[in-house]
Amino acid sequence: MQESNIQDIYAICRARGWDWREALDFSVCVNPLGPPEGVREAVEAAAGDLHRYPERHPQELAELAARRWGVKPERLIFGPGAAELLHLFALAAWQGPVAVAIPTAGEILRAFPQALSVPADNPEKWPQRGLLVLTHPNNPAGGSLPEGILKRAVSMREGPVLVDESYQEFTRLESALGWVETLSNLAVLRSLSKFYALPGIRLGALAMSADWGAKLRKRRAPWPVSVPAAAAFRAALSAGGYAERTRELVAAERGWLTGQLQQMPGVFLSEGEANYLFLSLERDAAEVQSWLLDRHRILVRNCTGRPGVEGQAIRVAVRTRTENERLVAAARELFCG
Repeated sequence: MQESNIQDIYAICRARGWDWREALDFSVCVNPLGPPEGVREAVEAAAGDLHRYPERHPQELAELAARRWGVKPERLIFGPGAAELLHLFALAAWQGPVAVAIPTAGEILRAFPQALSVPADNPEKWPQRGLLVLTHPNNPAGGSLPEGILKRAVSMREGPVLVDESYQEFTRLESALGWVETLSNLAVLRSLSKFYALPGIRLGALAMSADWGAKLRKRRAPWPVSVPAAAAFRAALSAGGYAERTRELVAAERGWLTGQLQQMPGVFLSEGEANYLFLSLERDAAEVQSWLLDRHRILVRNCTGRPGVEGQAIRVAVRTRTENERLVAAARELFCG
């Protein structure tokens, strides 16, 4: 099963004659709390403005996010999801050689198919020239680099760096957003869909130098953020306490899920961050994936064969306790039964 199909819960369930609401998708890593309070109401209220065009370039959102993230508004570009911005960057911002720190997200590999692969955990092997693309925390393994090492590696490079922080907000790691003002070679990608549980809205952001920003704005289509998406983001950023509740829940459930899964024979967990776990397996990962799907309607991500991943491996999201218990019960049946 290809990675693009694993994420499409609708196609998977339709092919099997299932109602997609009966399946449990551990292959995508979205905030288990659901959208922040007030988002639904804001989107419903925005329906009254559907007859209007959104801002050609969403300046209001840029100013709002700039205050939250500590960067200047002119350094921010928004788009319908981090994936769209990633591919825009690949097509319009850099035309030279590229190195990708692996393992990494599948979408990055698709955006830079000819890139040189370098180890994510060893900055000494990162090339000094050309564009370097890395995820932090790493995806799918969840590993991270100490702040000082990462910042020094970025600041000492001759070439530019794109850091994908799609899952950074789920962690206690320091964001590279604070470095954008002083490091002109740095661009930081943020997914606003995952942390705020808004994948159906589609919204992402890029922070970068003013020169890069101007170049991308000339190449992209206007009106990148819909009226409902803008309303959802404004409401999400104003939700008090949501971010801290999320990090507390993810830390607690990650610890509980780790404790349960690491007891199972043939399952080995990697240390990591964020709202997912990386499991190395003694069994064939495709068979495990199919068994969980066919027997329990649970979807997991098969990471076997991805560059930088050795052996058989899957990734599972950290979800609510009830959902995590359902996964553990199914895994116990498979690995211990």
